Amino acid sequence: MPRDEITQFQQIPNVGKATEQDFLRLGFKTPAELAGKDPYQMYQDLCRVTGQRHDPCVIDVFIAAVRYMEGGPARKWWEFTAERKRHLQEQAG
Repeated sequence: MPRDEITQFQQIPNVGKATEQDFLRLGFKTPAELAGKDPYQMYQDLCRVTGQRHDPCVIDVFIAAVRYMEGGPARKWWEFTAERKRHLQEQAG
């Protein structure tokens, strides 16, 4: 499906009801708004908004959704786990 025809968050690969709710909590109204966003900042914002620390795998789903909406291929969310771990380690280092 062309990205400009995606009108519902759950039309994005890897996005189910829970992630859709996360996007809504973060203030996104349309899937197109995800393009260009920082998935790591989105995760930090989600933790702040909900007042709890979420599983870091949420970042992987956010990366998958953002990249897809930016025109990347549909990939399973866990394919981004190694990238996330490297990124977080670099940030901590």
